[in-house]
Amino acid sequence: MKRALSIREVLARREKTLELSEPWAEAFGSPSATGVWFVWGQSGSGKTSFVMQLCKELCRLYRGVYNSYEEGVSLTMKQNLERNYMGETNSRLVILDGEPMDELGARMDRHKSPHFYVIDSFQYSGLSAKSYFDFVNAHKNKLIIFISQAEGKKPSGRTAGGVLYDASLKIWVEGFRAWSKGRYFGPKGYYDVWPARAHEYWGNQESLEL
Repeated sequence: MKRALSIREVLARREKTLELSEPWAEAFGSPSATGVWFVWGQSGSGKTSFVMQLCKELCRLYRGVYNSYEEGVSLTMKQNLERNYMGETNSRLVILDGEPMDELGARMDRHKSPHFYVIDSFQYSGLSAKSYFDFVNAHKNKLIIFISQAEGKKPSGRTAGGVLYDASLKIWVEGFRAWSKGRYFGPKGYYDVWPARAHEYWGNQESLEL
C-alpha cells in the first residue's frame, strides 16, 4: 500500500515544468516536462506543421525523437522538414522510420536517451489500451507525444479516445490553429500554426467548444 501524503507534502512537491517561449506559453502555459500529450485533427488542418513547430520549440530545451509510422521517411516528410526549417534544430531531433514500439521502448531506456518522443500516428503504432498503459508507465520520466487521426472532432478509434482522456495536455488542431483542451492553459489558449490562414478561418473567435 502506498504511503498517504499530507496536503503540505503535496504542495511542497516540485514538478519539473517546461519554460516555453512566449507564443507557446501563451497557448499552453508551463506544462509538466514529463507525461503524455495528445494532438489530434483532421487531414489538412495544419496538424503536421504544428507538430514540427512544436518539436522545434521543445528542441530548445531537450533532444527528441520523431517516430514516423504514417509517412515514414518519405518525400512528404522531407518537405515538411524543409517547410518548417527543421535543420535549425541542429540535430537535436532525429527521425525514425516507423520503429516498432518495443524497440522504441528499448531506445528510451538507454542511458542519456532523448527526453521527448513523438509517435505519429497512434493508429499506426499497434498499441492496445493495455500496451499503451504499460508503455507509458515504463517511461514516466519522458515526455511522450501521440499524434492521432480524427473522425469528425473526435480521435479515430476507441483506444485513441481513451488516450485522449489520459493525456495531461490535449491539443486539437483545426484551421491552422492549435487549441489547448487539456490541463494546461496559457492566457491565450491557442497557438496559430499559420497566422494568416488561421485568421482567415477563425476570424476573431478566441474560444472553442468541442
